[in-house]
Amino acid sequence: MATETSSANEVAADDYVVIGLATCFVKKDNKLHPVKIVEPIPSAALEAILKGIPTSYEMAVATTVGAVWSNETPQAPSEFPAEAQFCDEFSFRLQATARSYRSRPVAKEHLAPGAIKTDFNFSTERKRMLNADRTVSTEDNVKQHSHTHKVL
Repeated sequence: MATETSSANEVAADDYVVIGLATCFVKKDNKLHPVKIVEPIPSAALEAILKGIPTSYEMAVATTVGAVWSNETPQAPSEFPAEAQFCDEFSFRLQATARSYRSRPVAKEHLAPGAIKTDFNFSTERKRMLNADRTVSTEDNVKQHSHTHKVL
């Protein structure tokens, strides 16, 4: 994944990224179980979180792509708990996140490389469900006016 090519879409090992530790939930046996998730935080999301919106992130670490992706294997920052799991599509999301900071360099000023931030407005009031079932019913349909499809 990390290369030294000059292609605009390729990410390099020294590209800046922010990795977050989020508390998400899994529904099992009709009970919610908390799960710690390691995931990249894109620049726009970081800027919103830093403005104080409630977030599921407990902690964030500013680092490089090479520090969290080595030999085609994800590496969690040492500050994160051992039981933390990587998010789905970690590699893809890591690359997209690195490109978001490359396209918006001012976002790098919020956290210096190597910095750890823990004073977010952490909240689990709105639960982030990882295995939520989406059931669509006829009641979800938008009711249209009776004349919508008539030629007048």
